[in-house]
Amino acid sequence: MLGEVGSKAWGGVFGGGSLGEGQGGGGSEHGSQGQELRERDCPVPSEVSLRARATAPTAPLFILSALRGLSTGAMKTMLFPVLALWVGCCPGGALAKKRPSPREPMAPPTPTGLPTLQLLLPVVPGRPDGRAPSPPSAPIWAFTLGAQEKRPSVRVSQCKLLANLRAPGKALPLSGPLLLCDWAGAASCSPGASHHRDPKGWRQKKDCNRDCGGSSIPDTTGRGRRRPGSRRGHGHGPADPGTTEQAMPSLPASCLLAQAAIACGNAKMKHIPALTDPGLTTLYLAENEIAKIPAHTFLGLPNLEWLDLSKNKLDARGLHPSAFKNLTRLKRLNLDGNRLSTVPALPASLQELKLNDNHLQGLQHSSFHGLSQLLTLEVEGNQLHDGNISPLAFRSLGSLLYLRLDRNRLRTIPPGLPASLQELHLGANVIEEVTERTLNRSCSLSVLVLSNNRLQEDRLAPRAWIDLPKLETLDLSHNRLVHVPSFLPRGLRRLLLHHNHIERIPGYVFAHMKPGLEFLHLSYNSLRADGIHDVSFWGLRTSLAELLLDHNQLQAIPRGLLSLKGLQVLRLSHNKIRHVPLNSICDTRAAQDSNLIATHLENNFIDRRRIPPTAFSCIRAYHSVVLQPQQGEGESS
Repeated sequence: MLGEVGSKAWGGVFGGGSLGEGQGGGGSEHGSQGQELRERDCPVPSEVSLRARATAPTAPLFILSALRGLSTGAMKTMLFPVLALWVGCCPGGALAKKRPSPREPMAPPTPTGLPTLQLLLPVVPGRPDGRAPSPPSAPIWAFTLGAQEKRPSVRVSQCKLLANLRAPGKALPLSGPLLLCDWAGAASCSPGASHHRDPKGWRQKKDCNRDCGGSSIPDTTGRGRRRPGSRRGHGHGPADPGTTEQAMPSLPASCLLAQAAIACGNAKMKHIPALTDPGLTTLYLAENEIAKIPAHTFLGLPNLEWLDLSKNKLDARGLHPSAFKNLTRLKRLNLDGNRLSTVPALPASLQELKLNDNHLQGLQHSSFHGLSQLLTLEVEGNQLHDGNISPLAFRSLGSLLYLRLDRNRLRTIPPGLPASLQELHLGANVIEEVTERTLNRSCSLSVLVLSNNRLQEDRLAPRAWIDLPKLETLDLSHNRLVHVPSFLPRGLRRLLLHHNHIERIPGYVFAHMKPGLEFLHLSYNSLRADGIHDVSFWGLRTSLAELLLDHNQLQAIPRGLLSLKGLQVLRLSHNKIRHVPLNSICDTRAAQDSNLIATHLENNFIDRRRIPPTAFSCIRAYHSVVLQPQQGEGESS
């Protein structure tokens, strides 16, 4: 890249040794004199002086040519004063009074930890009029990396890493490898350009008049600044490194930018500019006014993995059928809160799809065609019902793990669910029954949510879910149940029945469960003391850890609690309990302490003065029992 003569000149001026080192017997003496002169009179050159030297007439080339016929000792004796005057670091030097031109890019001191930026030019002859030579067609910008730095703070695509660049005989005086960049990419970007990082980790570019060459951080001012590798229009890939700069699409000033991400949330955008950046993987455009996405919008983003277009104004007419066709690496797509009436065509690479709060009129057999890698599907808050969901709608989703269908108008669980499904959310529908065959293929199901529906125990088929081997969580809260359902899944660990009309817990209703429930939530029901029997909790002796019976109609401590040896949390607050009899919560005949760590009995009608002294003797910590306030006595009692 550099000529031999220029390399020798670099080695002499910057290398720290004499030009004639090793040539002739008297070289060491003059070399030591030159070293003493430099250490006494010439401080370490600053970055500004280095830049000034790079643009000054390249006198050393002609000096060396003129002195070529002299002896080695004489050449050294004459060369060092001349070089000192030329570099301008000693009093009276030719450049000692020179000030950088206002047009020259002034670089602030480089912050600690950021790479150093220097402009290094090849040695070229001076102009006949004595002025500085014109910049060459391909000047060099060098990013110097320190020992602990792996890359510069801005990514430069049109740079080459030269880790072992050396001038003949001497290494360049740099602290690490070089990144050599073209003139167009870095001519006016200061090395210490600061970046602002907000709490979410985004980085917003400031203080640079132009982006560094090939940087993936676009302009945020919306003034259409330019950068290599970005272009406006219908580009199909990265810009040719040899081409000139291309126009950068305007983005709102509120956009937050990072190396591989652009976030323009709530920026009042009405359209998406045709971005071209192969390095971009995340594009966040939520809460805007985007109503149209043409076919070519994402052609310049072949590596996009996460696209968020939620809460815009997209409908089936504004979204082109091929808009997502070329996003072959897209994994996550969020289209929540739009006006879509049908499922758009989607790339086969998709793993997460969100279509909540749209206007979907149905799911056809081809709606999810080709999405064999999809893991998560959310279509909550649409207009889906039993008549517009095809039995084959989920047939292509062989890898689906999570399905959310809440807030629709379903009366039954949709048929044809994938066998791979692990979580099914059907809350806030109008489901009235669960038939035996609905879930017979869902052998991997572990979570089933049927809250906020119209379920009654007589509409639950006896074998609706008892044979689901992996079902551990069943949410039947906010329904119309009047007693705890029978034939619960054998492996169930968490049963949520709060906000029903339950009056009774049948005996042995949990007896068939292995290993047994851990959490049983029965808050906000109509349970009375006579609705709970000694054998109501049979089968939960060692497994049950949390029992919630608050906000019921209990007039006494329920029977059967003493048998629950693993119980840790017991809530009996907001009932009508008046007494805490001996051996109702603690068995005074047992030697070991209870596992209870929280016992809530507040907001009842208990006279705390009439509680037997040993009623809570098995509980280790006094603060584990909450008895106040009681109804009618106030907080201060």
